[in-house]
Amino acid sequence: MGELSESELLIMFQDKSSRQKAFGHIVQQFQQPIYFYIRRMVLDHDDANDIAQNTFIKAWKGLDNFRSESKFSTWLYRIATNESITFLHKQKKIKGIPFEDVEHALSSSLEADVHYNGDEIQRKLQTAIANLPNKQKAVFIMKYYEEKKYKEISDITGTSVGALKASYHHAVKKIEDFLTLD
Repeated sequence: MGELSESELLIMFQDKSSRQKAFGHIVQQFQQPIYFYIRRMVLDHDDANDIAQNTFIKAWKGLDNFRSESKFSTWLYRIATNESITFLHKQKKIKGIPFEDVEHALSSSLEADVHYNGDEIQRKLQTAIANLPNKQKAVFIMKYYEEKKYKEISDITGTSVGALKASYHHAVKKIEDFLTLD
C-alpha cells in the first residue's frame, strides 16, 4: 500500500478498529523526515532517535485532540521542534554551562559521531548551524533543508512570517560569517 494522505490517515485513526494501523502508517510516512529534522537540531544520532520517539509518543497521546486547524505534518513538526528545544535547554541545565558552550559541545560531538558521514565542508556548516540560537536554527533548518514555505514554518512555530524572514536572514548571515572566518 502506498502513502496515504493526511486526511485519510486521520480518518483511519478516528476509527478505533484501524487506529493502530493508521498510526503505523503515520510513523512510516513521517519517521524519516522527522528524525532528520531533529538530527539537524541536536546533531547526535542517539539523542535524535530518542527525541523522535518522544515526538511520536506525544503525537499518539494527543492525536484525539488534533483539531485539523493546520496540516497534521505541521502539528508533528511543532511537537518535534518543541521536543528538540526542550532537550537542548535540558542539556544546558544538566551540564551547568552556558548555552553557547552546550552548542559547541554538540558540534564537537559531531566529529566523534560514527553515524555522521559528511565531509569537512558539511561538518563546518553543521557546526555553524549548531551555534545558532534555537529559534534561528529551527527556522534555518526548516527553510533550507526541509524546503518549507514561510507560512508553514509560521504555523509550526507560531511566529509571524515577517519575523521568520528576519530570523532566516540573521541565521544565514551568522552562518556566512562563521564559514568565512578562516
